[in-house]
Amino acid sequence: MPFVNPFPLDESGRCMLCRLGLRGFDAVYSYGSYEGTLRQLIHVFKYGGVRPLAGTFGRFMAQALPREAGFDLIVPMPLHWFKQWQRGFNQAELLAAEIGRKWSTPVKRVVRRQRVTAPQAGLTNAKRRLNVRGAFRIARGRRLDGLRILLVDDVVTTGATASACARVLKRAGAAHVSLLALARTDRRTAIDETFLKKQGAHA
Repeated sequence: MPFVNPFPLDESGRCMLCRLGLRGFDAVYSYGSYEGTLRQLIHVFKYGGVRPLAGTFGRFMAQALPREAGFDLIVPMPLHWFKQWQRGFNQAELLAAEIGRKWSTPVKRVVRRQRVTAPQAGLTNAKRRLNVRGAFRIARGRRLDGLRILLVDDVVTTGATASACARVLKRAGAAHVSLLALARTDRRTAIDETFLKKQGAHA
């Protein structure tokens, strides 16, 4: 993830969250930045219900994975049943299905979201982690011993939600969990916009 400056990073380029082991996943890949045309298309896909976009997005995401990467199982980020009922589909499941076809890898819904969480937007990193604590559980009787898992989502911001889900997968025995997202939020942009707003307020 990009930072405004290198101050939070160690000599290996790792931030404090990674150094403290607060990331449940082992690697993260994304196709593009959550802005401009890509952001607009994601909104059309998620909120406009234009499901055929999943095919195009799946091709984009497959390109973001290293050729040497190998996974035993693809797991879509789960939605709470009520939110999925409201939307009519889980966008992560549609994306995971496309990637599974391209990589000839099985896709299974092994994680369930057992409670509705508050929107993550506007929360600090610590509050984001607290918000999703205990939100996920493995399907009853499911074991993932030694498996390499690809967790699929549409957008990653801080990674707090994906981390919580990845930790549940690892407690079920997964040996490695990578996260693949269509887009990532460039938090430098958000910081710059906040700074400019403050400057404008003082002008």
